Formats: sequence, C-alpha cells, structure tokens
Amino acid sequence: MVTIEFLGPINKNNLEIDISNLNELSGILQNDNEIASWLETCAVAINDKIVQNINQTLNDGDKVSLLPPVCGG
Repeated sequence: MVTIEFLGPINKNNLEIDISNLNELSGILQNDNEIASWLETCAVAINDKIVQNINQTLNDGDKVSLLPPVCGG
C-alpha cells in the first residue's frame, strides 16, 4: 500500500491505495473532481523527495505527497 498525502489547500484526507507508479495514481485522481483541478499545478514528492517522472516506481510503504503551489509573504 502507498499513502497519498494531500497538502495545503487541497484539504483531503490521506488515501491508502495499492498502485505501482505515479501514472496509475494520476489516472485514479483524475476521476476526483476536487483533486483533478490541482494535478496540473502540484509538485509531487515520494518519501519527501521531489520527483518529475510519472513512471516512477512506487513500493509498498511509500508516501506520495501532492504539493500545491503557495504564495508567501
């Protein structure tokens, strides 16, 4: 199982799901209208390390974090 963490204004509870890569996760999240709108702008981290490869392999126990853009001051 992989834990999906939605940070900041996405405001969703963590999700535990059995997937093998980020491409699978993207397909699943596209079906959730509240999350789908964030997917184009979010950075993605696996186990707290930013990644860009959508085919990145996921292992049992990994944590995927969706990091929306933020404004600070």
